[in-house]
This record gives sequence, structure tokens and C-alpha cells, in this order.
Amino acid sequence: MEVIRDIADFPKLSFPVVTSGTFDGVHVGHQKILQRVKERARQSNGQSVVITYWPHPRLVLFPEDNDLKLLSTIEERIEQLRSFGIDYLLIIPFTKDFSRLSSRSFIADVLVKALHTKVLVIGYDHRFGKNREGSFEHLKARSAHYGFEVEEIPRQDVDDIGVSSTKIRRAIESGDIPTANRYLGHTYSLTSTVVEGNKLGRTIGYPTANLALPAPHKLIPANGVYAVWVKLENERLPGMMNIGTRPTVSGSHLTLEVHILNFDRDIYGHTLTVEFVEMLRQEKKFEGLEYLKAQLAKDREATQLALHLG
Repeated sequence: MEVIRDIADFPKLSFPVVTSGTFDGVHVGHQKILQRVKERARQSNGQSVVITYWPHPRLVLFPEDNDLKLLSTIEERIEQLRSFGIDYLLIIPFTKDFSRLSSRSFIADVLVKALHTKVLVIGYDHRFGKNREGSFEHLKARSAHYGFEVEEIPRQDVDDIGVSSTKIRRAIESGDIPTANRYLGHTYSLTSTVVEGNKLGRTIGYPTANLALPAPHKLIPANGVYAVWVKLENERLPGMMNIGTRPTVSGSHLTLEVHILNFDRDIYGHTLTVEFVEMLRQEKKFEGLEYLKAQLAKDREATQLALHLG
């Protein structure tokens, strides 16, 4: 997949089949649209093209909305779209000036002039342009004039899936990872860098990789212990992760710690992607480190079961 961050650099393609959206999390509803884009591109020996926006429009239009949590950073979104097999990704910087662009200007300047769109695929009730004035009906009525075909994914096709980014966020916030993963069509993940910790885990036989907190608007699952897969470069390793304040040792701030099973290497400074499989339990305060160590042994067994390890 070729990633393009400046619309002026977009290449002239033979038959671009285009869709547009924020695609936060690239969940199964999004995948329905992406699959159709790929199908149409294949039928015409063309290219699949996704337009997405960063920062998230709500962060620009409603900066006071500090509660917004995103399912994916732009880097994670790029990798999710790459794994889905999209040919070209255009990332348009979302600014207040861009938000004032009329729907007709968006069509003329972006879809026609810059991308030379041949087919535009959109989800039902998709709106675009200033004040979301552009609609499928507007596009359909003028498609001959614009020189490209417009296809809308029927409402029933999306509604039958019964998924939305809001539902996924609620599931993750409550620790219901299996539901979130089912709606996503892939495991929920976060990517961060291993930083120095207090090395307490080593003293009780459970060394952990401490992760830097991700970007402020990245959604972190509910506090608790999770069975996870850890991607380290080309390896995918089993692990258990604790999210919380470590009340047993009087912790006061949020930490992300992952214990990789049967692993003992120095990985400070490395980037890890943690894929969440199941919440094992909520975080709790134990009477001392020996009680915590006993619980961690149980957590390890539960992790092996959740990850279907022998």
C-alpha cells in the first residue's frame, strides 16, 4: 500500500475506485465498504483508494471535547488498512479551513482533479463537505457531470452487522474484549515503546515490559489484567498485561505493564504492539507481594487457557 500525505503527490491512476471516511478502528462495518472498493477495482483492473483524515475531525471542530477516545492512532489505521489490502491511502490533514470546503469543491478539487475518480463507493448516509451538505443523492444526480460512478452500500448491509465505533468503545471501556474484537473483525491493539520501570516484577518472578502511555486520545481498556499477544518485530508472543495504578505497592498513576511468557531479553526502547484477547480480572489490592505473586501464577494459567496454549 502506498501512503500519500500530500494530495499534490497523488499519482495518475488508470482506474481509481475511491472511498472516504475516518475509518477509526477499521471495524467490520468499514470492512464491508473496503471489500466492495477492492471488488470494483479488481473488476475493472483498477486501483483501490482510501481517503482518510487526520487529526480526527472532532478533535479539530470540537477541541473542548476532551472525552473523545479513538480506536486507532493514524499509524495503527495505516497498518490496519495495509493488512486489508488497499492499494493507495491518501491522508488529508483535517483543518478548520478544510472543514469549510463545500461539497462541490471537494468533489471538483479532490475527487475529480486530484484523484481522477472513476467509481466512488460510500456507506449509507455518508455526508461530506461544509456542514455535511454533500449526500449520495447529490452525487448520484450529478455523477454524469462529474465523470464518475457512485455506489452506496445499502443501509441493510451495514445495519445487519449491527456495529458502530461507539459500541466498540463501550465494550473496550468495560473490559468486554471478545465483543469488541467481534465487532472489529480483528483484535483490539495498542502500540507503544518499552520504557524504564521500577523492576518490581523481576523480584517476584514476573518481569514486565513497561509501556509509555499512548497518544492522549487513544482508548485504553478498563483497568485490569488481560491475556494478550505481543508483537515484537517479527515475533508474536503470548503475554499477560496489567493496566492500572498498582494499588498493592501504593501506585498513584496509570501504568501499562506486560509480562511476556517464557521471555527474558532486554527490549528497552523497542516498540511493542499489544493485541487484547480477554480480560482475566479487574485490578485489585492484595495484602502483600506474596499474595500478588500467588495471584499472578493463577493469571498465568488463565492466560494460557485464553490463548489456547498447550
